[in-house]
Amino acid sequence: MSQTTIARTHSAPEVSAKQHPPRKKSFWFDPRFAIGIVLVVASVVGISALVSAADSGVTVMAARDTLVAGQRVDADDLVPTRVRIAAAQSLYVGEGDVPAAGRTVTRTIAAGELVPASALGDTAAESLTSVVLDLESGLPETVGVGSRVDVWAGRELDNGHFEAPTVIVGSATVARVVDNQSLMASDSGTSLELLIPRSTTARVLEAVANGAAISVVPVDLPAGD
Repeated sequence: MSQTTIARTHSAPEVSAKQHPPRKKSFWFDPRFAIGIVLVVASVVGISALVSAADSGVTVMAARDTLVAGQRVDADDLVPTRVRIAAAQSLYVGEGDVPAAGRTVTRTIAAGELVPASALGDTAAESLTSVVLDLESGLPETVGVGSRVDVWAGRELDNGHFEAPTVIVGSATVARVVDNQSLMASDSGTSLELLIPRSTTARVLEAVANGAAISVVPVDLPAGD
């Protein structure tokens, strides 16, 4: 090999591929993204607050059917109802307020009506009793289960006439109404089961035994009548 060839060999430039490290990706942040997150969070919080406000009521009991004074009721006669009334828990009967032995109704409570705490007691049944009266006269349409009525009676005189009627029981409560015409064609009129004070029982039985003409007159009339 000649010297000229060796010189050219040593003078040849070195070829090297320099490898550059990959560039780090910078974090991209868009303010609109942050605003969107804030709006979503605010929406969730607002909906939760509305739901909590809508469910801020209390559970009280309502009458499943009409309850009359003197009737013994237990939890099965009542229906839990969610309401939003200030101080409702102190004014109305709540869940668990009626013991297993039941409570006594002190006044009529209509079906679906919230049961006031003052309408349940333990002594009403001791002062009331029930009697059944057969009425030959018609019954006013406003009279039904739970209605309060005055019982009037007039004694029969010797000549077939009746003396002027008087009130023998005031504010009796209707516990049951039986239409006799629906039972037997030979019967007529209506039978009423009434809850009356025990102190008036003798007076009522005397009127029935003497064949007095007995009628009932509603005490409470619907608004507008």
